[in-house]
Amino acid sequence: MTASKTALLTDQYELTMIAAALAGGSAHRTCTFELFARRLPDGRRYGVVAGTGRLVEQLAEFTFGPDELALVERFLDPETLDWLSRYRFSGDIDGYPEGELYFPGSPILTVRGTFAEAVVLETLALSILNHDSAIASAAARMVTAAGSRPIIEMGSRRTHEQAAVASARAGYLAGMSATSNLEAARRHGIPSTGTSAHSFTLLHTTADGPDEKAAFASQIARLGVGTTLLVDTYDIRQGVANAIEVAGTELGGVRIDSGDLGMLARQVRQQLDDLGATKTKIIVSGDLDEYAIAALRAEPVDAYGVGTALVTGSGSPTAGMVYKLVEVDGIPVAKRSSHKESRGGAKAALRTAKPSGTILEEVVYPSGSAAPGLPAPSRPLQIPLIRGGKPVDGLPTLEESRQHLAAALVSLPWEGLGLSRGEPAIPTRFITP
Repeated sequence: MTASKTALLTDQYELTMIAAALAGGSAHRTCTFELFARRLPDGRRYGVVAGTGRLVEQLAEFTFGPDELALVERFLDPETLDWLSRYRFSGDIDGYPEGELYFPGSPILTVRGTFAEAVVLETLALSILNHDSAIASAAARMVTAAGSRPIIEMGSRRTHEQAAVASARAGYLAGMSATSNLEAARRHGIPSTGTSAHSFTLLHTTADGPDEKAAFASQIARLGVGTTLLVDTYDIRQGVANAIEVAGTELGGVRIDSGDLGMLARQVRQQLDDLGATKTKIIVSGDLDEYAIAALRAEPVDAYGVGTALVTGSGSPTAGMVYKLVEVDGIPVAKRSSHKESRGGAKAALRTAKPSGTILEEVVYPSGSAAPGLPAPSRPLQIPLIRGGKPVDGLPTLEESRQHLAAALVSLPWEGLGLSRGEPAIPTRFITP
């Protein structure tokens, strides 16, 4: 499900380039663009491809109707306006499926078409894949750090309202178990969860003072004893005691949202056990990132809630992907300026692995040429996404992409899967013509 139109989710220079290319007669030259990352963010050893499914969906709405044309006619000539009024992407797109790992230079997306129809997709493709891949990459690290313990995505209040929905989707793709965002649940079928915030406990304050028991009783009366009670609004020891007094020993869970989470989890677990609530789970939240989650692995924590560190730049640095022209009428082209160089020519990629399944390397080679003979088993990385402007049948679902990533993470060398800093987890080898 998308907004009514996506054509204005772009930069003005995409359209002025089209205008100039139409005037100069080069707009209809056959071109290939590639989307890739020159490097991984600092401290990252792999990236996760996410957003491909959203891009395929939004291409269908990338058209210029009367409202869109009314805006751009301020700076465009009649010929360009006429071309835009008839625009429908009619080219081909191949790419890494969602949930695939990527490394520096991986040809994550390959767009083929005329210059005009392909260049105008640059901003849309980059904005979706840069955002979603950054979130999914951070989420995958958090999921790895959590081990078998579930993580709930709850970052909606820390980002743009539409970014919140995309972030929930990317987090779920990476292995998070649920989201607090209801639009993400509706739009993408992600399990949703949530109970109460501190304001609900504070609401139950009278002239005689706070009444935490009344807050808990009200929540349980409506949601049942399987609910999770937030026990750190006031004194956490008293909060746990009140929770069990009101709910009984079958209480589903308690949540801790602040303080020294490791120490508090140990304290709360002991208190719950002493009260006979041995099955009551402990959920912790409060600006958790992968390092904080890893530090809690030895503590009696049953689940985590993450938000700020997932959906903001502090925890999810940009994927740094770029969208570059690499071929014109079959002729390789490349930018050569220092620090922003690119490799010309359309490319394909495959990944080799040991018999055990552990990845050895990624091999990038000229598209259209025979796959190189390699000493280890290999698999191609790109799949067809769009043919003749139409989505290919049978593209992976969100659930299938989620499973693909889980398997891909297992295939990483163990030293590349952890949180240690260093070079990319596997090397990339480029084969030139």
